[in-house]
Amino acid sequence: MILCLIDHDRGKLNEVSLEALTLGRKLAGEMGTSLEAVVIGENARPLTEGLQAYGATKAHLVLHDKLDDFAPEAWAQSIVGLAQSLNPEAIVTPGSEQGNEVLAHVAARLNLPMAANCSAVKPGDSFEVTRVRWGGSLLEDAHLSGDIKLLSVAPHLVPAEASAADSFSVNEVTPELSDKDFRVKVTRRDIAEGDKISLTDAKLVVSGGRGVGSSEGFAPLEELAGLMGGAVGCSRAVTSHGWRPHSDQVGQTGARVAPELYIAAGISGAIQHYIGCKGAKHILAINTDKEAPIVSKSDYLVVGDLHEVLPAISEELKKQGYA
Repeated sequence: MILCLIDHDRGKLNEVSLEALTLGRKLAGEMGTSLEAVVIGENARPLTEGLQAYGATKAHLVLHDKLDDFAPEAWAQSIVGLAQSLNPEAIVTPGSEQGNEVLAHVAARLNLPMAANCSAVKPGDSFEVTRVRWGGSLLEDAHLSGDIKLLSVAPHLVPAEASAADSFSVNEVTPELSDKDFRVKVTRRDIAEGDKISLTDAKLVVSGGRGVGSSEGFAPLEELAGLMGGAVGCSRAVTSHGWRPHSDQVGQTGARVAPELYIAAGISGAIQHYIGCKGAKHILAINTDKEAPIVSKSDYLVVGDLHEVLPAISEELKKQGYA
């Protein structure tokens, strides 16, 4: 049996969980076994309803009065308890921040190796895995051993594909957790002001780089994102200049985004930035330098001044009825 963790934020599904389920289902098929899911917390109960569509035959719903928010060690101990009773052949988690952190705790508690950010897996006595390394600039082929194989799935590299299981059930579990398991727990959240669409949820992201020129220079980016119901991002150079907050940064040390369209305006496109936006289905670069690194990674290119191009796009959108 393959056991897959469902990552969520107080009941809101992290979509990369569906990618982990997809890889887990294919792995289970190759191994001739079943796929089962772990869902932690009462607030995530509704998520169990959609798991059969992605191949899970059972959901283990972990319930505890203190599991009302993310607590990495408590989540890990819950999975350890399940692993000890179910003896799965592998445990798969999304390669999200929470997924990787929880799996690392599981590995430490079970004294087993783990492979993080896998994009492909071939089963055997030891699993052959392809891992995304060095911020996405390197693919590593490796072997993963252990009585239980522990691996996380690199975000946005395994397309989520539905394939329903023939049957499905929910098993409620109460784990044995100590106060020590709750040493680290989310206790407060500082929510960004306003009703902006978050970078990670946006279907359109308009990002600006050093070429924007100033904090005021982001006005046309804000206008275009507003017309299209998108979000505004930026490069590290922008945050270093203090033009935008770090929460807007896309890249290796910022957010990883996967919108339908990513518009890179005035961004040179160093590998550290591309790591954050390579999950986009399409990339449009707007740059005066047609030799900029981002150009070779883009689907579309407009060679021109972003301060002329973006307002022109916005005016055309207004003519088409966007407001």
